[in-house]
Amino acid sequence: MGDVALFTQEGLIMILRWIHFFAGVAWIGHLYYFNFVQGAFFAEIDAPVKNIAFSKLVPKALWWFRWGAMGTFISGLVMLMYELHGQKGEFFNGSYGIFIYAGALLGTLMFLNVWLIIWPAQQILIANANTVIGGGAANPEAAKAAPRALLASRTNVLFSIPLLFFMGACRHLTLVIPENFSPVGVLAAVTVIILALEANAIKGKLGPLTTVRGVIHCALGLLVVLYAVIEVMV
Repeated sequence: MGDVALFTQEGLIMILRWIHFFAGVAWIGHLYYFNFVQGAFFAEIDAPVKNIAFSKLVPKALWWFRWGAMGTFISGLVMLMYELHGQKGEFFNGSYGIFIYAGALLGTLMFLNVWLIIWPAQQILIANANTVIGGGAANPEAAKAAPRALLASRTNVLFSIPLLFFMGACRHLTLVIPENFSPVGVLAAVTVIILALEANAIKGKLGPLTTVRGVIHCALGLLVVLYAVIEVMV
């Protein structure tokens, strides 16, 4: 039989990639469920039903959501470190490094939004729903937590569409790299654009992200802008 392919170094990377795909589907799938399905449903039901949903349904969905994010991030980080070690100083001088940098930065901020903003805010909302169902008074902090979670969640949808594009492009799209190319400028430009949007996720406003249509249009616009910046500056 010879060596088992899955137990080689290449096979171990394949396992990591499979975990990355599986966890990513669970994470992004629930992100789209929350934004495209659950939000519209919650807007159409009365408060008692919404509280029951927050008590029974939302915690289960959030479990897959946040741990999917964790699995995606950790497996992606390990694969990225492996690639950095293999290519050493040449990593960012090619299409793979540039595209994966954009995707990894978007994904890392999405991961941080899940664990540092969305999940803490949702914990307040879930606890509030359980209190109200039990006959207690509503927590006034819940009114502040809901918009905070929504803005971070909408920002993650905004980031997710270019993220998926760049993750695919890193293996299947080749940039024309000139001689003596320095990646500093293009990486800096991509970083500034993405961090500016993340700053809005932390302290800004929904604006056009208020509606599902708006966030999808903005996500496609962000993809066009980021890709154009990369093509122009390479």
